[in-house]
Amino acid sequence: MAVRADNRLADAPMHPVACESCSAQVLVRKASWHQTSVQWTDEAMATCRAWSPGCAAQGLAPTCDRLGDSIARAVVDGDLPVLGAGYDEEKPTA
Repeated sequence: MAVRADNRLADAPMHPVACESCSAQVLVRKASWHQTSVQWTDEAMATCRAWSPGCAAQGLAPTCDRLGDSIARAVVDGDLPVLGAGYDEEKPTA
């Protein structure tokens, strides 16, 4: 069986989003209002004041509530597109 190529990033690339609190910059892709893919760099993890290095040690994805707020604001401001955004879904507020 052939493996289908994953063209999601070619069709809809990730966008840089900087945290309004600490300026850590990550790459983000929103597939829907409720699904967010975040790509952290070593520099972003070193810059973020709220991210815990213990996350990586436990095999957990890095998270930061302040960055989440910045991502929501980027969506509301129109700087970050939401790919599957339908009018019947609830839009987050920043």
